[in-house]
Amino acid sequence: MIEERFRAIAEFVENGIEGIRRSGLRILEMRERYAKALMPIAGNVNHVGIMYAGALFTLGEAAGGIVHGVSFDCSRFVPIVTEVAIRFRRPAVTDVTLEVSLSSEQADRIRREAEEKGKANFPLDLEIRDAQGEVVALVHGTWQVRKLPEGVPSPFPAA
Repeated sequence: MIEERFRAIAEFVENGIEGIRRSGLRILEMRERYAKALMPIAGNVNHVGIMYAGALFTLGEAAGGIVHGVSFDCSRFVPIVTEVAIRFRRPAVTDVTLEVSLSSEQADRIRREAEEKGKANFPLDLEIRDAQGEVVALVHGTWQVRKLPEGVPSPFPAA
């Protein structure tokens, strides 16, 4: 379920960036500091009949922006990715999902640091799972929350 206050954020994630929109990524759940997203197998099959690695990477990379949208004030802060690594563990032949979350303590620390320094890094270690719950890929990355300069509009809709 997507909480009503996050519906505009979910819509932006699914349709606001052309490459993500073309992949078919869908938000399944959004609530305070938590989201679950799905990458469909349909439209993302490679030359050997499994999910295209770029689709799996897209899901993993988008996670930082997704969790940003449910954890921070999108009118004041924007996310950027600084690095992402993915380890493919087994072929994905079904839709895959990814869950991402921050604890209230993590979100508060990141928010405080971004307020004080203008930016704050946050690492995420994530698992992409197939329809049977098997881990098909491991994602490790670092994202950054940046404070928007005064007068600069946010690219995100208000949550």
